[in-house]
Amino acid sequence: MRIVVVHNRYRSEHPSGEDRVVDQETALLSSAGHDVVLFERRSDDIAGMSLPRKAAVPLLVPWNPAARSELARTLLDVRPDVVHIHSTFPLLSPSVVAACADAGVPSVATLHNYQQVCTPGTLYRDGRICTDCVGGTPLPAVRHGCYRGSPVATAPLALSLAVNRRRWWSGITRFFCISGALRRMLVEAGMPAGKLAVKYNFVEEPPYRRDGDGEHLLYIGRLTEEKGVRLLMAAWDLLRARGGVGLPLVVAGSGPLDGEVAGWARERADVRYLGLRTRDECAELTARAAALVAPSQWLEGFGLVVVEAAAAGVPSVAAGHGAFVELVDDGVTGLLHRPGDAESLAGCLRRIVASPERNRAMGAAARGRYERDFDPRAGLTGLVEGYRAAIATPASHEPV
Repeated sequence: MRIVVVHNRYRSEHPSGEDRVVDQETALLSSAGHDVVLFERRSDDIAGMSLPRKAAVPLLVPWNPAARSELARTLLDVRPDVVHIHSTFPLLSPSVVAACADAGVPSVATLHNYQQVCTPGTLYRDGRICTDCVGGTPLPAVRHGCYRGSPVATAPLALSLAVNRRRWWSGITRFFCISGALRRMLVEAGMPAGKLAVKYNFVEEPPYRRDGDGEHLLYIGRLTEEKGVRLLMAAWDLLRARGGVGLPLVVAGSGPLDGEVAGWARERADVRYLGLRTRDECAELTARAAALVAPSQWLEGFGLVVVEAAAAGVPSVAAGHGAFVELVDDGVTGLLHRPGDAESLAGCLRRIVASPERNRAMGAAARGRYERDFDPRAGLTGLVEGYRAAIATPASHEPV
């Protein structure tokens, strides 16, 4: 097949799982003999824009006519069988959906988060899960400044959500939801269930696999409240007060809580804070872990680090909500703790290392789950089947 992939890359100082998924999927499709053309914009380019162009960026979030025209020309030149849309914020906009409709090309869109019903895509506000905008208008998001804590910064996203909802839902031929949890929330919000298919992200075969019992417990990811970093610190302090677990905690990543985490780690001999690490370094850290810790406070749409740990034969301790309940078989491939409960998380961290034999069995089971559902073969099958279904679907005649 000939496929055009549409994506707006995140800023490089904030490494994105979505960018990685796009790179891995395009490489996988190309290696399987498909012809892939990338239509991309990069958020890094905003920094080099003139002041007038920078000022205009928020105005183009709901609708960017230039992006529509440029994609239309690409579609005319390439004549693809299908278009695969990922992120369109902030430099592409939903106008790319209209370009596909204009060209009569079926389109699929991967929903990496909850942005179809929540302006920041997290369903999380003020330290709690928030569904105030689900099934209604995004006015609460503006009132609370859900994007970057600013009503002004949130307004373009809210406007885009309000005016483009029907365009997305009618113009896209098929949506890929990266978990059943994500799909259920979107169906409850009114999205057309018949267009929503679950297609898990795949993970490449890791460069390192665990050999032994593991040297540390590992948190790897963004250092933000919604990722459960503060919850992890509270749970670790509980364990430390009770004698610890015999292994250090390693924290790798960056984010708004950098300084807080670094200061906390300096006071504890059993914690190592490494900051941002390369992908290869993260893979090595994962393969040396007794368990991966994913204590997210918000409802994760997927959880790439959990699957990457499984690929390396490492079990996970994860929050028992969102997609994690699909990715971690409690007591078999890892442990699920009560969301937001430091005591429950501490108990699971102690249990996951208490028996090396049981830990190894969980790691082996996690590896088996990876091979069954998340390896590149499964990823290619999901993509190709979704594309074929979209191509076989009669075109919608609703205006977009």
